[in-house]
Amino acid sequence: MKDSTSYFLPDFSSLAIAAKVLFMAEVIAVIFTIASSDSFAPADLRRFAFLSAYTLIVALVSLGLLRIVNRGLRQLSAIVGSLVVIALMLVAVVAVTEGLINGLYALGVIATRSPAWQLTMLVHSVLIGTVVMLLGLRYLFVSHKAQIDAKLEQEARIQALQSRIRPHFLFNSMNSIASLTRSDPARAEAALQDLADLFRVLLADARKLVPISAEQEISRQYLEIEKLRLGDRLQVQWTVSNVPRNALIPTLTLQPLLENAIYHGIEPRFGGGTVKIELWGDQSDTLNVLISNPIPEVRKHAHGRGNKIAMDNIRQRLASHFQDAASLQTFEEGDQYHVKIKMPIVRNQGDRFLAESSR
Repeated sequence: MKDSTSYFLPDFSSLAIAAKVLFMAEVIAVIFTIASSDSFAPADLRRFAFLSAYTLIVALVSLGLLRIVNRGLRQLSAIVGSLVVIALMLVAVVAVTEGLINGLYALGVIATRSPAWQLTMLVHSVLIGTVVMLLGLRYLFVSHKAQIDAKLEQEARIQALQSRIRPHFLFNSMNSIASLTRSDPARAEAALQDLADLFRVLLADARKLVPISAEQEISRQYLEIEKLRLGDRLQVQWTVSNVPRNALIPTLTLQPLLENAIYHGIEPRFGGGTVKIELWGDQSDTLNVLISNPIPEVRKHAHGRGNKIAMDNIRQRLASHFQDAASLQTFEEGDQYHVKIKMPIVRNQGDRFLAESSR
């Protein structure tokens, strides 16, 4: 089966496409009524009701036929697939027209089952239907292609935003690990494994959401690496409450914020400080993330600029996944700098919760 991003026709089994087709059918009825009438007399309204019913029935029968062969259409080339679609819709036009004539005869509206104008009506219906179908199919194709292009552009933007997130601590971490290779080989090996896991995540597909437990683990590994360099100057406190274990969040949401907290809040302080990470879910099915760090006694302008770039990246990634349903805000309170994120709780399979903790 062809990938949905390379398939040239829309999914005829979707409600969105059905709504578009029915809307176009109604527009066609309006256009033909206006074109054949000089005024809106009762006879014109009856003509509109007849045309509206006729075009809607043709549209519904066409959608039914296309839904049956929808899966098979994906195996065909663009030309053959388009011809099959047009042929099925013309079959619907002929079937509905013949059914209409038989219905009029059964109701006694016409005297014969094969009136003299039957062939003319069929030819006109087929010719008009062919033109309308070509235009409609072109519209559906362009609309579908625009949706696919927008999706690909959004995915490329997410991937590009993640590719810009690269830890500043790489060289410092390697130096710290090198210093441990002789004094504590086991710890150096564990740190290298943590570093490899972190960069494996950095190179992963940024379009996917990951379980929050996995995001927690990669953040823990990052913090362990930083503790090699900062020692007791870096203290970490986690608080987790009422968070589904398999809740999904964008990959690398926590780690860049922790990196900023250390780079802008812990490193500039002689005595270091504590980075606090709070995660909790509320009754509105919202996941809340609050990361806090102490404010340095002396602030550096360059650090503030770097912090803004990182925050903008995360805001854009959240918007790409959740649109307006997610937010990121920063604020100061006393001697603490806070970053708070709100996003919808997207659940994976399972309904377990992260163990409530505070350490």
